[in-house]
Amino acid sequence: MKITKNIIIDNIKTLFYALIIAVFIRSFFIQPFYIPSSSMEPSLLVGDRIFVTKYSYGYSKHSFPFSPPILNNRIFWKKPKTGDVIVFKTPSDNRTDYIKRLVGLPGDSIQFIEGDLFVNNNQILKSRISKSDTIYCGNKIIKVNTFEEKLENGKIYKTVYLKNYSFQNSDIFVVPEKHYFFLGDNRDCSKDSRFLTSVGYVHENNLVGKAQFIFFSSDYKIGSILSFWKWHKTIRFERFFKKIN
Repeated sequence: MKITKNIIIDNIKTLFYALIIAVFIRSFFIQPFYIPSSSMEPSLLVGDRIFVTKYSYGYSKHSFPFSPPILNNRIFWKKPKTGDVIVFKTPSDNRTDYIKRLVGLPGDSIQFIEGDLFVNNNQILKSRISKSDTIYCGNKIIKVNTFEEKLENGKIYKTVYLKNYSFQNSDIFVVPEKHYFFLGDNRDCSKDSRFLTSVGYVHENNLVGKAQFIFFSSDYKIGSILSFWKWHKTIRFERFFKKIN
């Protein structure tokens, strides 16, 4: 009886220590995330599992599980760069995780004119590389033009736009101090900083971490990951350990 009791206590201790180590790694170093929407296609697909580094921009209360009110500001702060793909807590509830591309820094002005993106009155270079691609927007398949965009700091990435540019023109967005402006790469199928009531400008304290690479990916539209006999179709092996640009 005593031996059994000792075994139970030892197992509880092991689980407790394992939990502490997991929380420590998740809070200070790296955290996995699942991509549930198509707002970042073609860079990120629904079903991608990614690793996000928590130390990239320092730490805030949102670095920790359940965002405990232990930090009022960021510590070990490192400024993000335009073009970074970042996970952040939405300002509307400070709870929901979003992932988007950083386009505007504090003080920047952002505007769309006839479907083209302008930052600080400078048009972002956009080169079309395909006009016959199809991607998802929710459960719908849409036809898009695919472009390479190049930011002023030299960052190059792919974006997609509907052929009729549903978001053609906008007012000028001026990014407030200590805030950032984000866009989805799937420009006509993304709820991002253009929508001020739902996302809007994101405070630096809401940044969770930088998306670094995909470690696993599966297409749930074909079948469940539990259906091992379909793995040759559902698992996207070519995306394993792909660096996020």
